[in-house]
Amino acid sequence: MASLEPGTEFAGIHIMIDGLNNSGSLPVMQKVVQFAAGRHSLIADNVANISTPGFRPLDVSLEEFQSTLGNAVDERRDSGQGRFGALDVNSTSTIEFMNDDVSLHPVPMAENLMFQDGNDRSLEKLMQGLVENFLTYRTAVELMNNQFDMLDTAIRERI
Repeated sequence: MASLEPGTEFAGIHIMIDGLNNSGSLPVMQKVVQFAAGRHSLIADNVANISTPGFRPLDVSLEEFQSTLGNAVDERRDSGQGRFGALDVNSTSTIEFMNDDVSLHPVPMAENLMFQDGNDRSLEKLMQGLVENFLTYRTAVELMNNQFDMLDTAIRERI
């Protein structure tokens, strides 16, 4: 039996754990959670400044995120890795994908009528976006929890 000495690294265990973290939908759900968390802050800031004169609500394109993430999943599948391997997501002008984080660079929404005070607001649209974003976040977290529960069950060798 191998001894566990300080500073000894077991490459096989590291590879196995990395494989578990990069398999299936876990990397996809991780990006969804990171994006939704960042977008939640944007929307909350928009709601907080709803009455600020001259304030323009900021957001990033949900469609752009979905398209970019979908392309990364397709590329991983088409590369022969199937459901395994790192998810290589390309950054866009408003969404920067890093190894363990997603950075958002929002732009003005400019979808609503401009009010006399220079504010471009629609509380209904902001609240709808907040609820939709929350549900996306919650669903992704639940899916991740289910994946971790299945891994836990497999590790403990229970049925």
